[in-house]
Amino acid sequence: MDTSLLHAVILGIVEGVTEFLPISSTGHLIVAGSLLGFNDARAGVFFVAIQTGAMFAVVWEYRARFFRIDPALYRNLIVAFIPAAVLGLLFSKYIKSYLFHAVPVALAFIVGGVIILLVERSSFNPRIKSTQSMSWLDALKVGIAQCFALIPGTSRSGATIIGGMLFGMSRPAATEFSFFLAVPTLCAAGAYDLLKNRALFSTDDLGMFVVGLAVSFVSAIVVIRWLIRYVATHDFRPFAWYRIAFGAVVLLTAHVGWVDWKS
Repeated sequence: MDTSLLHAVILGIVEGVTEFLPISSTGHLIVAGSLLGFNDARAGVFFVAIQTGAMFAVVWEYRARFFRIDPALYRNLIVAFIPAAVLGLLFSKYIKSYLFHAVPVALAFIVGGVIILLVERSSFNPRIKSTQSMSWLDALKVGIAQCFALIPGTSRSGATIIGGMLFGMSRPAATEFSFFLAVPTLCAAGAYDLLKNRALFSTDDLGMFVVGLAVSFVSAIVVIRWLIRYVATHDFRPFAWYRIAFGAVVLLTAHVGWVDWKS
């Protein structure tokens, strides 16, 4: 198999498995890309673009909701999408220049893990049991929480789910809305980044993108179905400890020189 296609398969699996878990898909892609030697400007665009495959997985799994006329859902998604879209347009260049590296990602992993543990130790009496009962203000709060995910390693799903829980949503409702919000967020980010950096690619790269998108789509469907069952009876503490351990391993290997993370 061509090296670029093999990379696309590996990174597609990484993206699909991690996109909707509170462990940061971008962070994992950056670390995996460093290990594969695929960490240049083209890699950064590819990482963003294949997230669209995970977005299509959400549309497929929730097609009955998305293709039914639901003004409240559409309104909430637009409201929640705007904050991160505005900040992303303003600061994406600086974020990619200074934070798209393994060591800053590892630090974000650890900080995010600690935050999840602190939130899970608190007791909540959620007032929002389903996404249908969300107001536009609830959606805006989740959208503001999503802004923290602009920092690679924070986790878009983690920020929106944990943020939603802090703002009064039940764990299943926050998880489902996080899925929905992925659609405009990932679609816009992928299209914008690919269009802006199209000069970096040629038609020879089309196969790499197709494979990455397809693999992320399939693996994301598996994770979505599993996560919905998981959150019904479990909390996110295991993911928090995983984040802390993962970040610590990256920092340790960087410190002792076992891995050159290109930080």
